[in-house]
Amino acid sequence: MSDKFEPIIVGFLCNWCSYRAADLAGTSRLHYSPNMRPIRVMCSGRVDPQFVLKAFQNGADGVMIAGCAPEECEHHGNYKTRRRMALLKNVLQQFNIDPERLSAQWFSIGDSAKVKKAADEFVEKITEMGPIAVSQPVG
Repeated sequence: MSDKFEPIIVGFLCNWCSYRAADLAGTSRLHYSPNMRPIRVMCSGRVDPQFVLKAFQNGADGVMIAGCAPEECEHHGNYKTRRRMALLKNVLQQFNIDPERLSAQWFSIGDSAKVKKAADEFVEKITEMGPIAVSQPVG
């Protein structure tokens, strides 16, 4: 049995581009890290800050929000997500959670290789950071 830290990453992926790109990665046999737990949302702009806090409260070591590439988003949710990132990172600091444990990414529908690379790199980064240590209840 290995004592190597295996992080849990929650990925909120927009239905229109990011989730489809991740799905394409799977059908193309581009396996990304199993540490990433994808959750399909209709739009990255619909990811409520409470979802992020709840993910950390329930044991996530990192959270990735992925939306459409800015020039391809019909719902403009990625702009809302970008504005929320500063707020969310500030809130995470208040709970002694390193804001680098939260990531926002933008993908086109055909970016399966980019999804794989981003997921693998984020898992590697969080693995290097080690387990999360929450000093007070989140949420």
